Amino acid sequence: MFLTLFTYLSIIAFFGLSLYKAAQFAKMPMHGRWELYPVPKEADDKRHYGGSFYEDVEYWNKPRQVSHVGEIVDMLKEMLFIKNLFVNQRRQWWICYAMHLGIYLLFLWAAMLFVGGIIEVSGTAVTATAGGIAGFVYYITLLSGAAGGILLAVGAIGMFFKRIFDETLNKYTNPNEFFNLFFLFAVAATGLVVWSGDIGFNYGREIMVSLLTFSPIQADFALTVHILLLGAVMIYIPQSKMSHYVGKYFSFHKVLWENTPNLRGSEMEKIVKESFNYQPKTKTSWSAPHINPGAAQSEK
Repeated sequence: MFLTLFTYLSIIAFFGLSLYKAAQFAKMPMHGRWELYPVPKEADDKRHYGGSFYEDVEYWNKPRQVSHVGEIVDMLKEMLFIKNLFVNQRRQWWICYAMHLGIYLLFLWAAMLFVGGIIEVSGTAVTATAGGIAGFVYYITLLSGAAGGILLAVGAIGMFFKRIFDETLNKYTNPNEFFNLFFLFAVAATGLVVWSGDIGFNYGREIMVSLLTFSPIQADFALTVHILLLGAVMIYIPQSKMSHYVGKYFSFHKVLWENTPNLRGSEMEKIVKESFNYQPKTKTSWSAPHINPGAAQSEK
C-alpha cells in the first residue's frame, strides 16, 4: 500500500505546490515593466510592425483595443515550441526541445493511462485488438509513452553533456542544474527499462486501476525504483528551477509585455502607488542612494 499512498502524495504535491507557487507570483509587487515590443496583445493594425496604442494622438481618451487571440497564439508558440530559443539559439533548440516535447508527450501518456484505467475499471480490457475507444486509447498510450520516454531521456542527457562541453553554456551552469538534468534522465531511463518488459504499458494501466480503486500497487524491483524516482521528481520540480512553467506566464504578461497605461484613477495607478510603499521583508529600509531613503514615499 506504500506505493499507492506515495503516488497519491506525489500527484497532490505536484499540482498543489505548482498552484501555491503561482499564487505567490501573483501576490508579488509590481515588477519593472519592460514593454518589449512587439507586444502580441496590441491590435492587429499595430502588432505586425511592433507598434503600440501609445502612438495614437490622445490615446488616453480612446478605448483601448486588446487582442487576446494574438496574445494566446504567441504564448502557445513559446509554450509548445520554445520559439525564442529556436530564433536565438537554433543549435541548442533541437536537444532542448526534444526534452520538453518528451515531457509534453508524457503528460498525454499519463492522461491516456488514466482514461485506460477508467475503461478497465468499467469492465473493458484495453488491448491492441480491442475496438472503439479502448483500442484508440491503447495505441495513443503506446505512441505517446514510447516517444515521450525516448525524447526525454535523449534530451535530458544531451543537455547534460552540452552544458559540460559547451564552454559558454558551462560558465552559466551550476551543480544544481546538472543534478536536475540527470534526475530527469534517471526517471526516463528507469521508465524505459520497465517499458522494455511490457511494450503495451499494461503495468501503467494496472497502476491507474490501483489508484482508482485505492488498492495496493503490484510492482517488481525495477517498477518500484521507477515509481519512487517519478514520484520524487514530481514533488521536487515545483520547488526547483524547473518550475519555470509557472513563472513563464508572469514573465511574459507582467514583465515583457505589460504596457497598461498608468492613467489617473486607473487600476494601474493604484498598483504603482502600492509599489511605492513596498518595504523589504527584513523590516529594514532601502539603502541605495538613488532611492533617497530619507524622503517620504510620495517624493521618491
